[in-house]
Amino acid sequence: MRLRNLQTFVKVAHLGSFHAAALQLHATQPAISARIVALEDELGVQLFIRDKSGTRLSARGTQMLPYAEKLLAISQEMKSQLKQDTPDRGILRIGIAETLSHLWLSDLLNHWRKQHPLISFELISDITTTLIQQLEDHQLDLALMVSEHAHMPKLITEPLCSYQQCWVASPELIDSNKVQSLEALSAYPILSFPRDTRPWHYLQQLFARQQEELVIHTCSSVASLLRLAEQGVGTVLLPYPVVQKSLDAGRLTRLEVSNAPPELSFCCSWRLDDDRIVPRLLAQSGREIVTAGNAGA
Repeated sequence: MRLRNLQTFVKVAHLGSFHAAALQLHATQPAISARIVALEDELGVQLFIRDKSGTRLSARGTQMLPYAEKLLAISQEMKSQLKQDTPDRGILRIGIAETLSHLWLSDLLNHWRKQHPLISFELISDITTTLIQQLEDHQLDLALMVSEHAHMPKLITEPLCSYQQCWVASPELIDSNKVQSLEALSAYPILSFPRDTRPWHYLQQLFARQQEELVIHTCSSVASLLRLAEQGVGTVLLPYPVVQKSLDAGRLTRLEVSNAPPELSFCCSWRLDDDRIVPRLLAQSGREIVTAGNAGA
Protein backbone atom coordinates (compact mmCIF):
# COMPACT_ATOMS: atom_id res chain seq x y z
CA MET A 1 0.00 0.00 0.00
CA ARG A 2 1.59 3.23 -1.19
CA LEU A 3 1.76 6.11 1.28
CA ARG A 4 1.17 8.59 -1.53
CA ASN A 5 -2.20 6.98 -2.26
CA LEU A 6 -3.13 7.09 1.43
CA GLN A 7 -2.12 10.74 1.61
CA THR A 8 -4.28 11.49 -1.44
CA PHE A 9 -7.21 9.64 0.09
CA VAL A 10 -6.98 11.63 3.34
CA LYS A 11 -6.63 14.92 1.46
CA VAL A 12 -9.72 14.27 -0.72
CA ALA A 13 -11.68 13.15 2.36
CA HIS A 14 -10.84 16.35 4.26
CA LEU A 15 -11.41 18.71 1.32
CA GLY A 16 -14.40 16.89 -0.18
CA SER A 17 -13.06 17.54 -3.68
CA PHE A 18 -10.72 15.83 -6.13
CA HIS A 19 -9.98 19.19 -7.74
CA ALA A 20 -9.06 20.88 -4.44
CA ALA A 21 -6.85 17.91 -3.48
CA ALA A 22 -5.06 18.13 -6.83
CA LEU A 23 -4.26 21.80 -6.24
CA GLN A 24 -2.85 21.22 -2.76
CA LEU A 25 -0.86 18.16 -3.78
CA HIS A 26 0.45 19.86 -6.93
CA ALA A 27 -0.91 17.10 -9.15
CA THR A 28 -3.41 16.85 -11.98
CA GLN A 29 -6.98 15.80 -11.23
CA PRO A 30 -6.63 12.63 -13.38
CA ALA A 31 -3.56 11.69 -11.31
CA ILE A 32 -5.55 12.13 -8.10
CA SER A 33 -8.36 9.99 -9.49
CA ALA A 34 -5.87 7.30 -10.55
CA ARG A 35 -4.41 7.11 -7.05
CA ILE A 36 -7.84 6.68 -5.48
CA VAL A 37 -8.77 3.99 -8.03
CA ALA A 38 -5.53 2.14 -7.28
CA LEU A 39 -6.23 2.27 -3.54
CA GLU A 40 -9.82 1.10 -4.01
CA ASP A 41 -8.64 -1.79 -6.22
CA GLU A 42 -6.07 -2.82 -3.61
CA LEU A 43 -8.62 -2.72 -0.77
CA GLY A 44 -11.49 -4.09 -2.80
CA VAL A 45 -13.92 -1.42 -1.60
CA GLN A 46 -15.36 1.88 -2.82
CA LEU A 47 -14.01 4.80 -0.77
CA PHE A 48 -15.90 7.79 -2.26
CA ILE A 49 -19.30 8.48 -3.67
CA ARG A 50 -19.37 11.11 -6.43
CA ASP A 51 -22.72 12.54 -7.55
CA LYS A 52 -24.29 15.89 -8.42
CA SER A 53 -23.97 17.04 -4.81
CA GLY A 54 -20.19 16.53 -4.82
CA THR A 55 -17.72 14.03 -3.36
CA ARG A 56 -18.27 12.32 -0.04
CA LEU A 57 -16.89 9.31 1.81
CA SER A 58 -18.65 5.99 1.45
CA ALA A 59 -19.35 3.89 4.55
CA ARG A 60 -16.13 1.96 3.92
CA GLY A 61 -14.30 5.20 3.28
CA THR A 62 -15.48 6.61 6.62
CA GLN A 63 -14.29 3.40 8.29
CA MET A 64 -10.97 3.65 6.48
CA LEU A 65 -10.16 7.31 7.27
CA PRO A 66 -8.87 7.01 10.89
CA TYR A 67 -6.63 4.09 9.92
CA ALA A 68 -5.16 6.04 7.01
CA GLU A 69 -4.51 9.04 9.29
CA LYS A 70 -2.76 6.81 11.83
CA LEU A 71 -0.55 5.25 9.17
CA LEU A 72 0.47 8.66 7.86
CA ALA A 73 1.19 9.90 11.40
CA ILE A 74 3.38 6.84 12.08
CA SER A 75 5.23 7.44 8.82
CA GLN A 76 5.90 11.05 9.78
CA GLU A 77 7.06 10.08 13.27
CA MET A 78 9.43 7.49 11.80
CA LYS A 79 10.98 10.06 9.47
CA SER A 80 11.35 12.51 12.35
CA GLN A 81 13.10 9.93 14.55
CA LEU A 82 15.47 8.92 11.76
CA LYS A 83 16.43 12.54 11.18
CA GLN A 84 17.56 12.72 14.80
CA ASP A 85 20.28 10.17 13.94
CA THR A 86 21.88 12.35 11.30
CA PRO A 87 25.54 13.10 11.98
CA ASP A 88 24.92 16.77 12.71
CA ARG A 89 24.80 16.78 16.50
CA GLY A 90 25.48 14.66 19.55
CA ILE A 91 28.35 13.01 21.41
CA LEU A 92 30.43 10.25 19.83
CA ARG A 93 32.69 8.03 21.94
CA ILE A 94 35.78 7.06 19.99
CA GLY A 95 38.40 4.56 21.14
CA ILE A 96 41.82 4.86 19.53
CA ALA A 97 44.97 2.80 19.81
CA GLU A 98 47.88 4.61 21.43
CA THR A 99 50.02 4.36 18.27
CA LEU A 100 47.33 5.94 16.09
CA SER A 101 46.71 8.56 18.75
CA HIS A 102 50.39 9.46 18.60
CA LEU A 103 50.37 9.67 14.80
CA TRP A 104 46.95 10.82 13.67
CA LEU A 105 44.78 12.12 16.51
CA SER A 106 44.97 15.84 15.68
CA ASP A 107 44.50 15.20 11.96
CA LEU A 108 41.50 12.96 12.57
CA LEU A 109 39.84 15.43 14.93
CA ASN A 110 40.36 18.35 12.57
CA HIS A 111 38.98 16.31 9.70
CA TRP A 112 35.92 15.18 11.66
CA ARG A 113 35.34 18.69 13.02
CA LYS A 114 35.14 20.11 9.51
CA GLN A 115 32.72 17.40 8.40
CA HIS A 116 30.55 17.40 11.55
CA PRO A 117 31.11 20.71 13.38
CA LEU A 118 28.34 20.17 15.97
CA ILE A 119 29.49 16.73 17.15
CA SER A 120 31.40 16.46 20.42
CA PHE A 121 33.98 13.66 20.62
CA GLU A 122 34.87 11.71 23.75
CA LEU A 123 38.25 10.09 23.07
CA ILE A 124 39.62 7.07 24.89
CA SER A 125 43.13 5.80 24.20
CA ASP A 126 43.70 2.22 25.35
CA ILE A 127 44.93 -1.22 24.33
CA THR A 128 42.94 -3.22 21.80
CA THR A 129 41.52 -5.82 24.18
CA THR A 130 40.02 -3.06 26.31
CA LEU A 131 38.64 -1.19 23.29
CA ILE A 132 36.97 -4.37 21.99
CA GLN A 133 35.32 -4.98 25.35
CA GLN A 134 34.12 -1.38 25.57
CA LEU A 135 32.67 -1.59 22.06
CA GLU A 136 30.76 -4.75 22.89
CA ASP A 137 29.53 -3.20 26.15
CA HIS A 138 28.15 -0.14 24.29
CA GLN A 139 30.69 2.15 25.97
CA LEU A 140 32.21 3.14 22.60
CA ASP A 141 30.66 3.97 19.24
CA LEU A 142 33.77 3.37 17.14
CA ALA A 143 37.28 2.05 17.72
CA LEU A 144 40.46 2.53 15.70
CA MET A 145 42.76 -0.19 16.97
CA VAL A 146 45.31 -2.90 16.27
CA SER A 147 43.85 -5.64 14.06
CA GLU A 148 43.10 -8.87 15.86
CA HIS A 149 43.28 -12.32 14.27
CA ALA A 150 40.46 -13.57 16.48
CA HIS A 151 36.92 -13.57 15.05
CA MET A 152 34.75 -10.87 16.61
CA PRO A 153 31.11 -11.82 15.80
CA LYS A 154 29.59 -8.76 17.49
CA LEU A 155 31.64 -6.25 15.50
CA ILE A 156 31.98 -4.99 11.95
CA THR A 157 35.67 -4.58 11.20
CA GLU A 158 37.34 -2.96 8.22
CA PRO A 159 41.08 -2.44 7.55
CA LEU A 160 42.55 0.96 8.28
CA CYS A 161 46.32 0.96 7.67
CA SER A 162 49.56 -0.95 8.24
CA TYR A 163 53.06 0.16 9.30
CA GLN A 164 56.42 -1.51 9.05
CA GLN A 165 58.02 -1.91 12.49
CA CYS A 166 61.68 -1.49 13.36
CA TRP A 167 63.95 -2.04 16.34
CA VAL A 168 65.53 1.14 17.73
CA ALA A 169 67.64 2.15 20.70
CA SER A 170 69.70 5.05 21.96
CA PRO A 171 73.13 5.13 20.28
CA GLU A 172 74.55 5.55 23.80
CA LEU A 173 73.05 2.20 24.82
CA ILE A 174 73.85 0.06 21.81
CA ASP A 175 76.24 0.13 18.90
CA SER A 176 73.90 -0.72 16.04
CA ASN A 177 76.67 -2.63 14.25
CA LYS A 178 76.97 -5.09 17.14
CA VAL A 179 73.31 -6.13 17.32
CA GLN A 180 72.28 -8.39 14.45
CA SER A 181 70.76 -11.37 16.24
CA LEU A 182 67.99 -12.04 18.75
CA GLU A 183 70.55 -13.36 21.21
CA ALA A 184 72.46 -10.06 21.11
CA LEU A 185 69.24 -8.05 21.39
CA SER A 186 67.98 -10.03 24.38
CA ALA A 187 71.05 -8.94 26.36
CA TYR A 188 69.45 -5.49 26.73
CA PRO A 189 66.17 -4.53 28.43
CA ILE A 190 63.27 -4.41 26.00
CA LEU A 191 60.47 -1.84 26.13
CA SER A 192 57.00 -2.92 24.99
CA PHE A 193 53.28 -2.40 25.19
CA PRO A 194 51.34 -4.03 28.06
CA ARG A 195 50.70 -7.72 28.44
CA ASP A 196 48.02 -9.33 26.24
CA THR A 197 48.59 -6.89 23.38
CA ARG A 198 49.64 -8.14 19.96
CA PRO A 199 53.14 -6.52 20.19
CA TRP A 200 53.71 -8.15 23.59
CA HIS A 201 52.62 -11.59 22.34
CA TYR A 202 54.88 -11.19 19.33
CA LEU A 203 57.87 -10.60 21.61
CA GLN A 204 57.00 -13.67 23.67
CA GLN A 205 57.07 -15.83 20.55
CA LEU A 206 60.14 -14.12 19.11
CA PHE A 207 62.25 -14.56 22.25
CA ALA A 208 60.88 -17.96 23.29
CA ARG A 209 64.43 -19.35 23.52
CA GLN A 210 65.76 -16.39 25.53
CA GLN A 211 63.00 -16.22 28.16
CA GLU A 212 65.29 -16.82 31.16
CA GLU A 213 67.56 -13.83 30.47
CA LEU A 214 64.91 -11.60 28.88
CA VAL A 215 63.81 -8.41 30.68
CA ILE A 216 60.72 -6.60 29.31
CA HIS A 217 59.45 -3.28 30.67
CA THR A 218 55.89 -2.47 29.58
CA CYS A 219 54.08 0.84 29.13
CA SER A 220 50.84 1.78 27.37
CA SER A 221 52.05 5.19 26.18
CA VAL A 222 53.86 5.44 22.84
CA ALA A 223 55.32 8.80 23.82
CA SER A 224 56.70 7.31 27.05
CA LEU A 225 58.17 4.28 25.25
CA LEU A 226 59.84 6.60 22.78
CA ARG A 227 61.23 8.84 25.52
CA LEU A 228 62.51 5.89 27.55
CA ALA A 229 64.26 4.49 24.48
CA GLU A 230 65.88 7.87 23.78
CA GLN A 231 67.09 7.98 27.39
CA GLY A 232 68.79 4.61 27.01
CA VAL A 233 66.47 2.56 29.25
CA GLY A 234 66.09 -0.19 26.65
CA THR A 235 65.42 -1.18 23.05
CA VAL A 236 61.95 -0.94 21.55
CA LEU A 237 60.04 -2.22 18.53
CA LEU A 238 57.77 0.50 17.11
CA PRO A 239 56.19 1.44 13.76
CA TYR A 240 58.64 3.39 11.63
CA PRO A 241 56.53 6.63 11.43
CA VAL A 242 56.62 6.81 15.23
CA VAL A 243 60.42 6.77 15.43
CA GLN A 244 61.28 8.56 12.18
CA LYS A 245 61.92 12.00 13.72
CA SER A 246 64.04 10.54 16.51
CA LEU A 247 66.10 8.61 13.97
CA ASP A 248 66.58 11.69 11.79
CA ALA A 249 67.66 13.72 14.83
CA GLY A 250 70.13 11.06 15.94
CA ARG A 251 68.41 10.45 19.28
CA LEU A 252 67.77 6.83 18.24
CA THR A 253 69.57 4.40 15.98
CA ARG A 254 67.97 1.62 13.95
CA LEU A 255 68.95 -1.96 14.77
CA GLU A 256 69.08 -4.34 11.83
CA VAL A 257 68.05 -7.64 13.40
CA SER A 258 68.14 -10.85 11.36
CA ASN A 259 64.48 -11.63 12.11
CA ALA A 260 62.62 -8.89 10.24
CA PRO A 261 59.55 -7.82 12.29
CA PRO A 262 56.09 -8.00 10.65
CA GLU A 263 53.94 -5.02 9.80
CA LEU A 264 51.55 -3.82 12.48
CA SER A 265 48.03 -3.55 11.06
CA PHE A 266 45.18 -1.41 12.32
CA CYS A 267 41.43 -1.55 11.76
CA CYS A 268 38.26 0.41 12.47
CA SER A 269 35.38 -1.38 14.20
CA TRP A 270 31.84 -0.72 15.35
CA ARG A 271 29.03 -2.89 16.68
CA LEU A 272 27.06 -5.14 14.36
CA ASP A 273 23.80 -4.12 16.08
CA ASP A 274 24.51 -0.39 15.62
CA ASP A 275 22.49 0.62 12.55
CA ARG A 276 23.37 4.32 12.79
CA ILE A 277 25.18 5.93 9.90
CA VAL A 278 27.52 8.03 12.05
CA PRO A 279 30.13 5.36 13.00
CA ARG A 280 30.36 4.30 9.36
CA LEU A 281 30.88 7.87 8.17
CA LEU A 282 33.61 8.50 10.75
CA ALA A 283 35.32 5.21 9.90
CA GLN A 284 35.23 6.04 6.21
CA SER A 285 36.65 9.54 6.70
CA GLY A 286 39.27 8.13 9.09
CA ARG A 287 40.45 5.70 6.41
CA GLU A 288 40.58 8.52 3.87
CA ILE A 289 42.79 10.81 5.93
CA VAL A 290 45.13 8.04 7.16
CA THR A 291 45.50 6.69 3.60
CA ALA A 292 46.12 10.16 2.22
CA GLY A 293 48.67 10.89 4.96
CA ASN A 294 50.53 7.64 4.35
CA ALA A 295 50.61 8.28 0.61
CA GLY A 296 52.14 11.71 1.18
CA ALA A 297 54.66 10.51 3.77
